[in-house]
Amino acid sequence: MGNDNKPIIGISGSLIIDEGGMFPGYERAYVNNDYVQSVVMAGGIPYIIPMVYDDEVIKEQIKNIDALILSGGHDVNPLLWGEEPSQKLGGILPKRDTYDIKLLKVAQEMHKPILGICRGEHILNVGNGGSLYQDLSFIDGCYIKHNQQHLSNVPTHTVNIVKGTKLYDILGEKVLTNSFHHLGIKDVAPGFVVAARAEDGVVEAIEREGDLFAIGIQWHPEMMTRDYPIMLEIFKRLIEEAKK
Repeated sequence: MGNDNKPIIGISGSLIIDEGGMFPGYERAYVNNDYVQSVVMAGGIPYIIPMVYDDEVIKEQIKNIDALILSGGHDVNPLLWGEEPSQKLGGILPKRDTYDIKLLKVAQEMHKPILGICRGEHILNVGNGGSLYQDLSFIDGCYIKHNQQHLSNVPTHTVNIVKGTKLYDILGEKVLTNSFHHLGIKDVAPGFVVAARAEDGVVEAIEREGDLFAIGIQWHPEMMTRDYPIMLEIFKRLIEEAKK
């Protein structure tokens, strides 16, 4: 465990599969460096948690951290919430879904604070019995550009935060965010509430009701922490929770 000042924050890892070079098809464990640096800036000790396929090892991975960040990446497999894949679905990695959901469930059993970012928000929702829209074009009234394509750190649209939520305590009632997603929350998982929406009604954050800290965020605060200190508050709050 981290010392009193600096808790250990685990960041769920993904796989990159080499498409060329010396080792085509070769799997590399990785996580985007923005997550790592944001945890350091917020006062935590970052550890990348690599994907494994052994339940006992997963339990030990969670036991060794004080809080969990579920990182972004692939689309979540719709079969997990009982839908067939639509033609607009992007790339999936089913073994990562299996791993992330196990990681999530063990973290919840051990009452570890959880922050889900983008895909991580989707895992938090689907892993607890919620569902997703496979593309934003399936959401009535969605008119905002939710994939800004370039300049990851620049905020492009408004997010309104629901009063009375933990996220409201952290960020206040309104914030400008970046946006890189084409899936979105459909049915919110039991025990969770919507914590924020874009101006077009698209869900931008969910959180667990009650005392246990679990927040899912649709945008990428880790890409904004250097230029927009408000985004660092999300990571600082996770670290505060990890010290409890």
